[in-house]
Amino acid sequence: MKLIDAAKVIRSKNAGPLSLTIDLMFADEEGYRAASASPNLTAGAIARLYGISANTVAVIPYEAALAVKLVIDRPIVAGSPGDSDAYGAQQHTRLLDLDL
Repeated sequence: MKLIDAAKVIRSKNAGPLSLTIDLMFADEEGYRAASASPNLTAGAIARLYGISANTVAVIPYEAALAVKLVIDRPIVAGSPGDSDAYGAQQHTRLLDLDL
């Protein structure tokens, strides 16, 4: 199962100038459970996908909302020279084709 098929919402945004959040929201428990248990949604796997250190990634499951939040330290402060996505709104795209 692909993440894009299991999740009803996949979005990213700034969480201040130093962090990004990626929200994964699921329509049902099956999708949520598959994502929560997936080895491809661990801090290490996300770090490899984004080319960052695993200790700069937090994976926060929230079962009551059938959601998983990923928090990633930004490699460049939002809005600084070299920042290609000042709002953080395009950072979720690497996850769309992820196998759960």
